Amino acid sequence: MPAERIVLTNQFLIAMPGMADEAFAGTVVYLCEHNDNGALGLVINKPISLTLGNLFEKVELSPPAEPLADSPVFYGGPVQTDRGFVLHEPLDEQGGHYNATLAVPGGLEMTTSRDVLEALSNGAGPRKILVTLGYSGWAAGQLEEEIGRNGWLTVDAAPEIIFDTPVELRYEKALGLLGIDPRMLSSDAGHA
Repeated sequence: MPAERIVLTNQFLIAMPGMADEAFAGTVVYLCEHNDNGALGLVINKPISLTLGNLFEKVELSPPAEPLADSPVFYGGPVQTDRGFVLHEPLDEQGGHYNATLAVPGGLEMTTSRDVLEALSNGAGPRKILVTLGYSGWAAGQLEEEIGRNGWLTVDAAPEIIFDTPVELRYEKALGLLGIDPRMLSSDAGHA
């Protein structure tokens, strides 16, 4: 009988201190999809030097209202870094508000179509959002292999860490979901 496959959709991946890949060192990734074909997630704790106001100007939309316009855009991962991904709260049971939305089972929604930005520009749309450029992707079996090599810890995602926790505390708070104090992890990781 084959081993039961783990499904990590709607979980956080927390990079272990020894993470060799600079793109993921110190990151927390929200997994939007994990199936036999691989996995897709968004890094939730690496802001880039672009604000939502700047991003909206670049795509020729009126900026959203304050304080949303001052919110940072995040590095979502190394794949398609020229493309925007909007992670947001589920709007209602029906869904289907936007042209390209992935409803994460038991979790949030991720929209990749421009219409969510247009709604935000007009003062509508989801209230709780995180916008990234790029995403994190793994081929079939790749993520499981990285977890097996102790590259990642996994825990059920907590939306309040994504939307209500200051960026600099998200890694620590995600570890806290597992009852782990970051100072208790391997001290091999250097400090900047």
